[in-house]
Amino acid sequence: MRYKRLTALLTAAALLVSGCSGLTKKRSQVYTDTLFDTVVRIEILDAVDEDVLKGCEEICRKYHSMFSNKIEDSEISRINSAGGNPVEVSDETVRLIKKGVYYGDLSNGAFDITIAPVSNLWDFHAETPAPPAPEAVNEAVSHVDYKNILIKDNTVQLLDPYAAIDVGGIAKGYIADLVKKYLKEQGVKHAIINLGGNVLTLGGRLDGSDYNIGIQKPFDVAGEPITSVRISNKSVVTSGTYQRYFEADGRIFHHILDPHTGYPCDNNLNSVTIITNSSLTADALSTTCFLLGYDKSIRMIEQLGNVDAVFITKDNKIRYSKNFQQKIQK
Repeated sequence: MRYKRLTALLTAAALLVSGCSGLTKKRSQVYTDTLFDTVVRIEILDAVDEDVLKGCEEICRKYHSMFSNKIEDSEISRINSAGGNPVEVSDETVRLIKKGVYYGDLSNGAFDITIAPVSNLWDFHAETPAPPAPEAVNEAVSHVDYKNILIKDNTVQLLDPYAAIDVGGIAKGYIADLVKKYLKEQGVKHAIINLGGNVLTLGGRLDGSDYNIGIQKPFDVAGEPITSVRISNKSVVTSGTYQRYFEADGRIFHHILDPHTGYPCDNNLNSVTIITNSSLTADALSTTCFLLGYDKSIRMIEQLGNVDAVFITKDNKIRYSKNFQQKIQK
């Protein structure tokens, strides 16, 4: 099995200075973990109390336990296992699911958080992964429709008792935004939040310059960037075929599943990168745009404010959204 993940390449210079011994505040503190089926890394560049970083850990672990459909007693799992009965959940879970419904409407169903019956069939971590049986895929697809989600106050109900929610396409972005909000409240001005390639920065580098975030060349063994984007106080999120995939019968099967077919989305794209203020927005739009394909998604992007996009086609050609292209040329 060949298995790749997106790695956001941060080319910041080594300007960070460690705090003096004996002080309660330290500069350049890093929290790393494995959550959301990926690697979490949060680095605070400012000198802050050590418990600020501990707060980041608490946020990440709290929402992982609430949103993961792989954790039996998570709020999402309780909805999925309720057999179509209403389930009372937290404000945060309701808020996240409503965001999923919003992007379902925006994409006319291309983005669908009830993809779980399908995504549960595809095991990209198996020792010898293989496509699921066509009959199982067809059955699972019949239960994918975000319009079967009924929200009333703090209760969520799946009108199809065999439906199930998977918020993997937006949860990391949502949590990254919460971490950034928390850090700002703690007085932090410079930080890098990286939830499995969902990169969100608070401010820029300590010297005032932007971060240079690399976009990986698809299927490059060394993980070399094909291009990069400069950001400060923004998020960069990429959805790509090369992040999680396997080969079988001479074909590549990647993890971005089409909710209408149940199989990996087949278009002329290798990746879509979104640059914008909110990591949740970037997270949702990177998947949505990949599923819509270049022509439909570029028209949508041009209508949205403060959203830039970079598309990598299957022949590794780079295409930029119009506004972003103008910024580059300046």
